Amino acid sequence: MTAPRIGYAAGAFDLFHVGHLNILKRAREQCDYLIAGVVSDDMLEQTKGKRPVIPIAERAEIVRHITFVDQVHIETVPDKLDTWRELQFTVFFKGDDWRGTAKGIQLENEFAEVGVEVVYFPYTMQTSSTLLRRALKSLTSNDAEAAASSRAAGA
Repeated sequence: MTAPRIGYAAGAFDLFHVGHLNILKRAREQCDYLIAGVVSDDMLEQTKGKRPVIPIAERAEIVRHITFVDQVHIETVPDKLDTWRELQFTVFFKGDDWRGTAKGIQLENEFAEVGVEVVYFPYTMQTSSTLLRRALKSLTSNDAEAAASSRAAGA
């Protein structure tokens, strides 16, 4: 009997969209047990320089209710090897925007030393949290401008 293939797919999962769903679905298809790492608010601010729109408790709750996610882990440390020491996954899933980068190569080398396979998935270009943030900001700006114009016209 072969050992179960335990997968780990981490992300912010902020403004949850179909790209997030596809990554988790594809990851689950390639492992026996899927752990979804949801990056904490503080870690996102530290690593990406911005706070998430949706707080960690809500993002974790959304991911926890996806049928092909077996476990949710709140990521509070930046080092993926520390996370591996805690969870002991055997395959790590990452977006292919990391493939061939210095960070990606370092990650592959570190995980190879402990027997963890790194599997890349295509990055969803047409849908991203960054694009959704921009759209929300644009809508908010347009609403504010319209309200200001309306007030000015009524004055």
